Amino acid sequence: MTSTASSTDTRQGQAAEQRPSWQQRLRRFGYTAPPRSDVRDRLVPPYAEPGPRIWASLGLGREVADRFNRWSGWGGPLLVTLFAGLLRFWNLGSPKAVIFDETYYAKDAWALIHRGYEVNWSKDANDLILQGGGNVRVPTDAAYVVHPPVGKYVIGLGEWMFGFNPFGWRFMTAVLGTLSVLLLCRIGRRLFRSTFLGCLAGLLMAVDGLHFVMSRTSLLDGVLMFFVLAAFGALVVDRDRARARLAAALPVGADGAVRPDAHVAETTRLGRRPWRWTAGLMLGLALGTKWNGLYFLAAFCVMTVLWDVASRRVAGARRPYLAVLKHDVGWAFLSTVPVAVYVYLVSWTGWILSPDNGKGGYFRNWAATDGKGGNWTWLFPDWWRSLWHYEHEVYKFHVGLSSPHTYQSNPWSWLVQGRPVSYFYESPLPGKDGCPADAGDKCAREVLALGTPLLWWAACFAILYVLWRWAFRRDWRAGAVACGVVAGYLPWFLYQERTIFIFYAVVFVPFLCLALTMMIGAILGPPGSSERRRVVGAAGAGVLVLLIAWNFIYFWPLYTGQAIPIDQWRSRMWLDTWV
Repeated sequence: MTSTASSTDTRQGQAAEQRPSWQQRLRRFGYTAPPRSDVRDRLVPPYAEPGPRIWASLGLGREVADRFNRWSGWGGPLLVTLFAGLLRFWNLGSPKAVIFDETYYAKDAWALIHRGYEVNWSKDANDLILQGGGNVRVPTDAAYVVHPPVGKYVIGLGEWMFGFNPFGWRFMTAVLGTLSVLLLCRIGRRLFRSTFLGCLAGLLMAVDGLHFVMSRTSLLDGVLMFFVLAAFGALVVDRDRARARLAAALPVGADGAVRPDAHVAETTRLGRRPWRWTAGLMLGLALGTKWNGLYFLAAFCVMTVLWDVASRRVAGARRPYLAVLKHDVGWAFLSTVPVAVYVYLVSWTGWILSPDNGKGGYFRNWAATDGKGGNWTWLFPDWWRSLWHYEHEVYKFHVGLSSPHTYQSNPWSWLVQGRPVSYFYESPLPGKDGCPADAGDKCAREVLALGTPLLWWAACFAILYVLWRWAFRRDWRAGAVACGVVAGYLPWFLYQERTIFIFYAVVFVPFLCLALTMMIGAILGPPGSSERRRVVGAAGAGVLVLLIAWNFIYFWPLYTGQAIPIDQWRSRMWLDTWV
């Protein structure tokens, strides 16, 4: 009996050993398990540094090389940001006009900082504002608006500083557009552990046409993009800090290497995690700018919890989900969702403090008039019930908006830039408004919200690469980038009958640039590649980046409203749907 049982156990053990693991089964699709290394390096990987051969070829000593590496982490991103800022602030007040939806947000912003709520303007208000240098009387009649106030307060800050004019109402979007490049450089550096790749990600966004145009126009989506990116960056920093704290708690072996430990991994508390609270604040500001910030709030909350699970698993936890449920999920929720909701409510302070006698914000007096009565109304203050009614009406507006528009587009076409939006167009005659006197025919002046085509078309392949790398290489960086794209892009497919525009896509432009950077990093070659592989990869990556830069320069007149001969304008209409 014993012999039989033993032989049976042996056969079962051999069968178990021969059964391939899920990693082995995925190997046919390109999966390779991460090499075994010090747990500290797996939790907090070191930053890549140029090899000694580079410094030797430049004739620089080790001390100079160390100083360069130390300063480049901020020096490189700041140089890229300076470049982006010069582009965005160049001739920012041109065109001297109220272009596209600036007719709503520039005036709403001015009303908010003067009245605390949006107002109805006369039909000739735009002309009066431009002719009078912004010296116009602010009406008092409340207006029905369908977006929260944060983004308009941001725009209004620029108007408060520089006046009610095109430069004033575009100033803050240009500031946030420039700062978002700095954020992306630093986020990319932390994600890829490479200053070069981080700066490349920022540079790609600096020369994206859609991001550029949105940075020079007082619309809300550029403001939303900044707060979403800031929240993502805060969560990436929080991830590094939490993993470093976990690594510090693990035991160190006799050889000096950090060892995984199940007890430590499952019981260690990771502290207050202030960067997570910062993310909650930024997500609240995003939600207070446009409601689609809610999708990022949900997606980022799930993402950060999964990061905690992976961290504890690497540290040796046998039941990482249970450990995260005990020690992390509660604080993760409290530091994001309630904080975001609180910030959102605070953003309505101007409307809440306005009179409720019919002379304040729109619907401010609803609870005291149409909403009067009911069995449970005593539970909530009038301002709360009025705001809830307002939000309900806004929700019905958003889901039911289907009035046709010349420049509306389906989200299926966004990634290939199928239908850009023309914000401004004029046809000056030769010798007028910048049109060359020898043009022969009329010129075209246009501000076109068009992403740099080669960047977006390359990003289509980069998204596929990122999805493959996340699915089959289990690369958390690819998953994080994909999460940003999914949260900013996929929800719009639920509203394909609604009137929507391609410039909504600016909110996930940073994640497209990160995806493209990740693909370019793969083209350059992995660490340890041969010199020939590196040269070929560098040539291919360099050609791609230079083509994207050239493409941005080629479309520069269409991004800045410069007058060009009509034939040159037609040559830039690559697709029939762009006209």
